[in-house]
Amino acid sequence: MDKSQLARASVRKAAQRGHDIREEDAEQVIDALFGTVDMAGVIAETLKHDEAVVAGSFGRFHTDGGSAAFQPGKALTEYLHDTTP
Repeated sequence: MDKSQLARASVRKAAQRGHDIREEDAEQVIDALFGTVDMAGVIAETLKHDEAVVAGSFGRFHTDGGSAAFQPGKALTEYLHDTTP
């Protein structure tokens, strides 16, 4: 899934929950979080300051020996293993 597909899927998911979000706005949020070639995103900037980013039950972005790492959350792990309640 590329950025455009992620933005479209996010717009559809938001609509299912009664929120009206434009695809362009979703793409701007994705860029702000993850960054672009020209601009670091919030996650990268936070990791560079040796701080973790916790995204609820999705998981945790952190540094490990100077490299970025991701630790999936319990809910994501259960969903991927089809063990959600």
